Amino acid sequence: MASMTDVIFLLLIFFMVTSTIVVPNAIQVLLPRSQQQVQVKPITRVTIDENLNYYVANANETERQVTFEEITPFLQSAYTADPDIFVALYADENIPYREVVRILDLANQNRFKMVLMTRPQ
Repeated sequence: MASMTDVIFLLLIFFMVTSTIVVPNAIQVLLPRSQQQVQVKPITRVTIDENLNYYVANANETERQVTFEEITPFLQSAYTADPDIFVALYADENIPYREVVRILDLANQNRFKMVLMTRPQ
């Protein structure tokens, strides 16, 4: 039986390989590279920059800085408005892996559909 860490790791790899987005992100982050990408509709975004600052935004809104504790209420309100949305995680490739896992754990606990954003190779 796979542990929760194994499941999160497999989900992370899956999303890294298959995801990109059409909405530009105003916060500058250096995304990890991936060979295969799929276009998705504009979605809610969580961004972690190289200084470990968190930002959130819906669709075409401008990102606003939040604390880690403010991410869950923001996403819950977005899901209340549209339960079919996807949350895009823009994580700078230089941040510690544990920061990505914290967001994936948050998504898993709340059943948010999350994709990890990458850039083309």
